[in-house]
Amino acid sequence: MSIAEGIIQVIEEQARLQGYQRVNAVWLEIGPLASVEKESLRFCFDAVCRHSLAEGARLEIIDLPGAAWCLGCSQTVAVQQRYDACPRCGSYQLQVTSGDELRIKELEVV
Repeated sequence: MSIAEGIIQVIEEQARLQGYQRVNAVWLEIGPLASVEKESLRFCFDAVCRHSLAEGARLEIIDLPGAAWCLGCSQTVAVQQRYDACPRCGSYQLQVTSGDELRIKELEVV
């Protein structure tokens, strides 16, 4: 719920700065390592949008890939969750480089 409320706060702040009155759609980029349950976020987003300038707005989620740098084999590898082993060498010495993002990519406004 707090993530959805934070999104609405950002939207309302930007509406004041940029002068738009209504939000029709929100595109979010979410990586697999962001620890976000997407269906719960959709439900909460609909709930917190009520009586706001984003009421009825469509929420579009863009899935980003997860990646990490393996200290064992010095390669960038794909990861789906934290604490996975390196798919190339089996090492657990991975440093996440992408996939933990949660950001508003785009708004459709009026």
